Parts: sequence; C-alpha cells; structure tokens
Amino acid sequence: MIRSIVLWPDPVLATLCAPVERIDDEVRQLAADMLETMYAAPGRGLAAPQVGVALRLFVMDAGWKNGESSPRILINPEIVTESQVRVSGPEGCLSIPGVTAEVERAESLTMRWTSLDGAMHEEDLSGFEAVCAQHEFDHLNGIVTFDRIALETREELEKVYAA
Repeated sequence: MIRSIVLWPDPVLATLCAPVERIDDEVRQLAADMLETMYAAPGRGLAAPQVGVALRLFVMDAGWKNGESSPRILINPEIVTESQVRVSGPEGCLSIPGVTAEVERAESLTMRWTSLDGAMHEEDLSGFEAVCAQHEFDHLNGIVTFDRIALETREELEKVYAA
C-alpha cells in the first residue's frame, strides 16, 4: 500500500525515533508499504518518520533508477564507523519536494542493522549508497536536509520551498 509522505515542517520529521522492539506483522507491513511508497515517489530511500511512523527503520535502493535494484530494509540501523574523507553533493528529499541542497557527508561508512528475519548485518557502504544511508539515518534522529546546510542557504531554500 502506498502511504502518504509527510512534508516538512511536520513535527514527526524532527522526532528522535524509537527503536523497533520486535519484528512482527505490523513492522513487516510497514517495511513493504515503505518500499512501495519509495518506488512510487520515485525515490531511492525512505525513512519511517517520512510516512508518519516514529520508528528506527528505513528502506533504500540506491541503484534501482540505474537498473541495478537492490532493495534494503534496515531496522534499528547504526553507523559503526565513517570515513574522515568528506564529499559534498546535491541531495533531494521526498519530504521537501522541489528543493535540492549541497550537503557534506562521509564518503564511506560501515552500517549495522537488523533485517526483517531478525538477522544482524554489517556492511561497508560507499559512494551514493553511503550518502543515501546517511540521509535516511538522519531522518531517524529528527534531522532533515535543512539542518545540514548553512543558515543563509537554508533561509533561501526555505523560501523556495514555501513558494
């Protein structure tokens, strides 16, 4: 089921999300709905608060628009390490449509998460996958793109968004 995407400045987007306590049918349905919603949007990542659910869960598929689909469902993700090398690039957000901002991120990172079957995973991500994961991880901590840019740029982009 395609869910409505919450738009900034909805308060859920500024919420520190709660851990997923148990993986049950409700969580499995949420994850399936989030993937369907992400693809329909069309986006490459979507966090639970973006569909109004303040849980530590996000989905991503960094390559599907290039024909290399690899959907991931990350429950209670954590960044284990991140590189000191920083990269800057344009980022959009499904919750702030029509706005693209230059955001600085770690070039690579190691992420750990639980999958729907309860297994723990740890993977090194780099390039766009690393950027996408950091963007979605930010959502779980109540951080949006606007929070990652200079105040002057933020004010300009907020005007663009409000127009």
